[in-house]
Amino acid sequence: MSLYFRRLWALHRPYTKRLTIALVAMAVTAGTEPVVPYIFKLLLDKGFVAQSHFSLWLVPLIVIGVFILRGASTFLSTYMMTWVSSNVLHELRRQMYFRMLNVPVGFYATHTVGKIINSMMFEVQQIIDMITKVFTSIVRSALTVLFLLGLLVWINWRLTIVTLVLLPLIAIVVRKTGNRLKKLNRDSLDVNAELTQVIEETTRAQQVIKIFGGQEYENARFESRAENLRRYTMRMTSTFALTVPVTQLMTACAVALVIVMALMQSRGGDITVGGFVSFITAMLMLLTPLKQLAEVNGPLQRGMAAAEAVFNLIDQKTEREGGLQLPGRAAGRLDFVDLSFSYPGHSALALSHIDLSISPGETIAFVGMSGGGKSTLVNLVPGFYQASSGRLLLDGQPVDEIALLSLREQIAMVSQHVVLFDDTVAANIAYGDKTPDAQRIEAAAAAAYLTDTIAALPDGMQTRIGDNGSRLSGGQRQRLAIARAIYKDAPILILDEATSALDSESERAVQAALDKLMEGRTTLVIAHRLSTIERASRIVVLVAGNVVEVGTHQELIAKNGAYANLYHLQFAKDAGA
Repeated sequence: MSLYFRRLWALHRPYTKRLTIALVAMAVTAGTEPVVPYIFKLLLDKGFVAQSHFSLWLVPLIVIGVFILRGASTFLSTYMMTWVSSNVLHELRRQMYFRMLNVPVGFYATHTVGKIINSMMFEVQQIIDMITKVFTSIVRSALTVLFLLGLLVWINWRLTIVTLVLLPLIAIVVRKTGNRLKKLNRDSLDVNAELTQVIEETTRAQQVIKIFGGQEYENARFESRAENLRRYTMRMTSTFALTVPVTQLMTACAVALVIVMALMQSRGGDITVGGFVSFITAMLMLLTPLKQLAEVNGPLQRGMAAAEAVFNLIDQKTEREGGLQLPGRAAGRLDFVDLSFSYPGHSALALSHIDLSISPGETIAFVGMSGGGKSTLVNLVPGFYQASSGRLLLDGQPVDEIALLSLREQIAMVSQHVVLFDDTVAANIAYGDKTPDAQRIEAAAAAAYLTDTIAALPDGMQTRIGDNGSRLSGGQRQRLAIARAIYKDAPILILDEATSALDSESERAVQAALDKLMEGRTTLVIAHRLSTIERASRIVVLVAGNVVEVGTHQELIAKNGAYANLYHLQFAKDAGA
């Protein structure tokens, strides 16, 4: 816990001046608290009883002046604390988002989208609530307690001793509830993340849910997570709320004892009526800051549980940094040298002793049954994963020695899982280019046969396409992804089922554009429809992570091996259809 406090303090250190102003303002607010009970003492002892002569207007002027000062200091402390906390919130989210962008691809295999969103939006807010409430309560409430205790000691030190019994009793109550609250808060964050994940999946999978009649199932999932969260909320509330009546009961006992002792002292003349009223008023005013101090435990435990989750995300290992900067455009030669790969946490090899050399400008097609290692192999080229053993070379340079940004500048990719952004058509085509070229955008769109589609849109190139291109058809989305690859004009091209969402007419048009795009580029093609790769320079057949055949379409058909079996099996299926 102390480590998280130190890290949070480091985030606040740049704002020390504003925190100091907030601290001084809180001290002023706390300093005004004893004034009201002290005025009661003066009024009762010298105004009503002793009938001393002083200006009647002096009292309201003092009261109004005190509350003006109190209001100004309260506003200043609240404003400064909010300013600091909002900047810390921004910095935490910035660090989390930066880390999210730079973690390895494998991170998302073990962390759900709901958990990440929950950390960035909800858990980080819990930390800020903790900072604001805890700092304000501890400083302002503690100072208020000190000033009021000072007044109590000045009025009657004997009665103050009784009041001081409250403090250790409250500390005991807070400590007893602290450990339980910490565990409940940590568990509730996990339940909240599960609920976020259900909501995220439901919004993303609307068509699947409706066509397969999954409404009841999804509703049951939501109800289960929501009910779990409700239970945790009630358990936390009951644990936390118990401290308040216990504290109030302790205060009531102390007040009753003070009244009895004060009556006994008044008979001996040790305390005046004004002193008694002032003492009781100040003692009752202690209840609010003491209650606030007792309530600090709730947001403190919630905030520390959230801090653990947030800093765990911030501390995730990023992709490798540094490396060789390529001097210019790569030629595009790729060499897989005795390369093997297994996914983190898995002992079985996904790729085993791959030896393959690809010349610049070659089109290499990877085929095989699902799970054979095709996507895994091409994902090693842009450095999404690193080989477990062996080497992968680009133009003779080991890929793991090349800076990732420099490496990926040489690669364009079109996947079967098209990813588009809720932005304009033009912005999606030129994605990643800091200075987009309008003519290149138009040319890329034309090459992907999107000109007529874009012309039919309300705002043409400046039309926003919705969440992941939801306002476009499947084929249009695929062609837009192809236009993005055409625009990048990289020497290495990866096509992972790039025409899978196209109808036959669109596929022929886009295939012609792809054939032109592939000229002079090293192209790695993954395709289940073998008819689309017959003209590849070579075809590599992968089975269970092993290369079993390499050759042209005609050579492999003549060999009558694994590729021929796949081809004839698919041809038979197409004929049967």
